[in-house]
This record gives sequence, C-alpha cells and structure tokens, in this order.
Amino acid sequence: MGTGSWVSAVLYAAAETGLADRLAEPKSAAELAPVLGLHAPSLHRLMRTLASLGVLTERSESRFALTPLGSALKSDAPGAARSTLRTFGGPVFTRGMENILWSLQTGKTGFEKAHGMPVFDYFAQHPDEAALFSETMVGFHGGEPPAVAAAYDFSGFESVVDVGGATGNMLAHVLAKYAKPRGVLFDLPHVVAGAPELLKQRNVSERVTIQSGSFFEAVPAGGDAYILSHIIHDWTEEQCLTILGNCRKAMKPQSRLLIVEMVLPAGDAPHPGKMLDMIMLTLPGGQERTETEYASLLGKAGFKLNRVVPTESAVSVVEALPA
Repeated sequence: MGTGSWVSAVLYAAAETGLADRLAEPKSAAELAPVLGLHAPSLHRLMRTLASLGVLTERSESRFALTPLGSALKSDAPGAARSTLRTFGGPVFTRGMENILWSLQTGKTGFEKAHGMPVFDYFAQHPDEAALFSETMVGFHGGEPPAVAAAYDFSGFESVVDVGGATGNMLAHVLAKYAKPRGVLFDLPHVVAGAPELLKQRNVSERVTIQSGSFFEAVPAGGDAYILSHIIHDWTEEQCLTILGNCRKAMKPQSRLLIVEMVLPAGDAPHPGKMLDMIMLTLPGGQERTETEYASLLGKAGFKLNRVVPTESAVSVVEALPA
C-alpha cells in the first residue's frame, strides 16, 4: 500500500510522454527516445517496468509492444485513461496531496496551500488544465452515467437540468436512454465550452440547451428534475447550502432533486468513496457523506430525503423533495 505512489509515478510518466501513441508497432527505447526527447537507457528501464505491470510486453531485440491494457493509454482510447493519469499523477494534484497532514491539522485544503488559490479558481485561470480535468472526470466516473440512467427512471420528466454538468456526459446518457425529456446543461462558461462537441457525438445536441453561469448565484428555473452529479462533495457545508438553496428556489413544488454521489456505507465496509473522501478533504475542501449525513444537509436546505437509489456503479442517486 505504501509503495502505490511508485506505480502511479511510473504510469504518469507513460501517460505524460505519450508513449502509447508511438507504439503502433513494436519499438525499442533507442528508436523512441529521439522522438520523445528522452534519454534512451532511462526510457528502456521505464518500458521494462511498464512491461512488468502488464502495460507493455517485451519482444525480440529489446522492442516493446502495447498490451490491451496499454492500449488504453492512447490519446484517443475510450475511457480517457491517459488524461486521468496525467491529472491525478501530475504536479498540480500531487503538490496538493503532499499537504494532507496540513489539511488534517487545519481542515483547510492542501491544494490551496500549494497553489495559493482554491482548485476551481485555479482551473478558471488555467484553461488547458481545466479541459484535461473535464476529460479526467469523464474517464474516472465513466461507468456511472449509464448506471444512473439505468437505475433511475427519468421517463416521466419533461425537462432535466444538469447543474454543474460540465461537458454534458451525464445528461447525454440520460437523454440517450429516455426519449421524452429535454435537457438544460448549466455550468461556468469555460467549463461548458467543450459541451457542444460531446453532445453532438452522442446525438442529443438538438435536445439540449446550454446555459452558462454560477450555481452560487442562481440556476435555471422550472425543471422537473435537477441533477447534481459530483457537485455537493466538492464544497464546504456552507457552500453546499448555497447551491442547494438556489436549486430549491428554481424548482417547482413537484420537482425532484437528484444528487449523484458515492453514499458511504456505515462501519468498516470498504468503499471507494471512503478513499475519495480524503481527496475531497485535501484538494477541493469538500466531503463524501453517509445517508444520514445527506438527510441532515438536505434538511437544512429545505429538502426532505425521499430515497437513495443504488446503481451498478459506486454512486447512488439521492432523491430529495422540496420540504
């Protein structure tokens, strides 16, 4: 467990250098090093280590080829593994995680200590990093949108508002499965910039209206369902109450609030959300919650927790009604 960071560093190096994109056919480190701008003997050692991890396989004459696992590191491979590794293993995030003890001592984010500003302010000032992060979220949470669309019945809604929906991955899966509703995608201007392309690829662009703005100020009014997918876990309780309050103001009496998050099981039961909770503490300053904790938070915001719908993925759908 303690050496897991070593593996992460090796995979980050493979992702950041774009090694997989250069291995359409088996090649040696000596052949690749000039193209990648790397030191050939050191690259050979990296490739040998990647082979031990099942990412590459060594052929004759010290040439290496991609395995099926390694093919996932190509830039155009489904799942955005390369972007995910570049984000989680890169200096922007790792510098923040180096301050985990400081976060435990103060309750403040290690990211802000490392970079001088909160994580989402940082992304607003670094559009390339923001775009990479959006790709990472599609990859890291890739199995969740189809699982949510399968587990929760959206067929009765006329309109679905995806609040903080980024490039529209969640909304696209919902609309692709359910023909009736139309969608509203709402997020900051620089975040929704990549949405038209994704929505077009998913063949739902004609059913989606894109609106830009901040959910700390207001959200689009009049929707039948409001999705908050991996939003509430990013922020402090005070900020969450502001977001939830703005949703409450925008909703109709019969509207539904759908919080998509990893609801933590009680006791010692393992769950990926418990590890993610440490990331929330150290990087954005939010937290993961149990069902009881969600009920308490929602009650403070003028909602009643109606039910928790599990999915085939790590997330559940927390359904709440205006109280």
